[in-house]
Amino acid sequence: MQRLRSLLRTAAPAIAVLVLVPSATASSWDWDTSLADYESRMESAVSPSSRFAWLDSAAFSAVMAGNLEKAKGYADEALMLAPSFRNEWSYGNAIHHGHLVLGHLALLDGDVKTAEKELLTAGKIDGSPQLDTFGPNMALAKALLEKGRREVVLAYFEECRKFWGDYLHELDTWKAAVEKGEIPDFGPNLLY
Repeated sequence: MQRLRSLLRTAAPAIAVLVLVPSATASSWDWDTSLADYESRMESAVSPSSRFAWLDSAAFSAVMAGNLEKAKGYADEALMLAPSFRNEWSYGNAIHHGHLVLGHLALLDGDVKTAEKELLTAGKIDGSPQLDTFGPNMALAKALLEKGRREVVLAYFEECRKFWGDYLHELDTWKAAVEKGEIPDFGPNLLY
């Protein structure tokens, strides 16, 4: 449990942390309260699509709070429902974050191969308003780089080029660092 919190505290996915509380950091954020808030939003959702819109944030809040069962459940639910909401703005977020949560969980179980597969699958999306603007989350990529898994991270960067076109310089900078055996400074891309 402590290893999970340590690994993921640098990977706060919720843009709300940045937008609503700009001075908040992943380590100072109250993830139990965040999870309760997202669960409340899902329970009071007036439509299935509005519930769907909160699932990826609930999954990340659950994993950050150390509630691995809820994290897996919400990630699985988001991925299961995603085909029904392909035209929703939150579709890309659900796919991206759902697979990243499953990848983090796999890595915590010592299953590096599954974590790599989930990372690549997280990048195989067309994007979303948030991902197109802010870019992909790099926390799982960073964790895999720390285990020496450079090739899969480079492949993830290539997948992300499809939707994060305005920031190809960031991907190129990160790619150059990884090719030199370094772990890039992913900056805010560890937070959303």
